Amino acid sequence: MVTLGHYLIVSGLLFTIGFAGVLLRRNIIIIFMSLELMLNAANLSLVAFSRFRLNAAGIPNYNAQVFVFFIITVAAAEVAVGLAIIVALYRARQTTHVEDVSSLKF
Repeated sequence: MVTLGHYLIVSGLLFTIGFAGVLLRRNIIIIFMSLELMLNAANLSLVAFSRFRLNAAGIPNYNAQVFVFFIITVAAAEVAVGLAIIVALYRARQTTHVEDVSSLKF
């Protein structure tokens, strides 16, 4: 049987992998994907807490899952804007490495 602890362990591992990707990688696209992985790890933990928290009638409380839908919507907008910035940066500098970009001023 899968318990809340199992979900939290997977969520923690995903968050740790994403955090390591942000700290260790130097490619902007990889950093961006690692940030999205961290956001999805937080969503997984929210859904797990929502599923395993029961109200007085013994029915799971799904309020956090509605909150997750809003987070996914904001993440989709973040991806659109972030990728547009990355593409504009690549066109101007011909690189996606963090070391080569010292400022956002073109």
